[in-house]
Amino acid sequence: MALTNSQGLEKTYSLMIAQSFLTWVFTLAVCSLVIGFPILILVVTIGALLMVTLQSMFSMSAALVIAASILGIHILGIVATAAILTFRGIHPQDVTWLAWLNGRENSTALSVYAACPLTCDITTP
Repeated sequence: MALTNSQGLEKTYSLMIAQSFLTWVFTLAVCSLVIGFPILILVVTIGALLMVTLQSMFSMSAALVIAASILGIHILGIVATAAILTFRGIHPQDVTWLAWLNGRENSTALSVYAACPLTCDITTP
């Protein structure tokens, strides 16, 4: 009886870790696409300069080498950061700026409508 309960708990814990890891990968990928877009211009500029430099040294296409290495470093960075956050025990539902991901509404943001100063004080008889 105790053996079956402990195996069930291990499955649940490993499933929770996998879910946390995949959620971190998704969140970091979306944030890097949205926030990191201005950095993309800098990365493309450096990549183009490296491509021109390496074209004379490599017999193969330098564009393929540079593009693959930039993409690989980016993906490796996202996966490594997600793994570090997961194994440190930081779950996405514990992070305050990820309320949009969990479906919870932000209780600190109050909506103020443009017509409210004109109509909020009106009482109907």
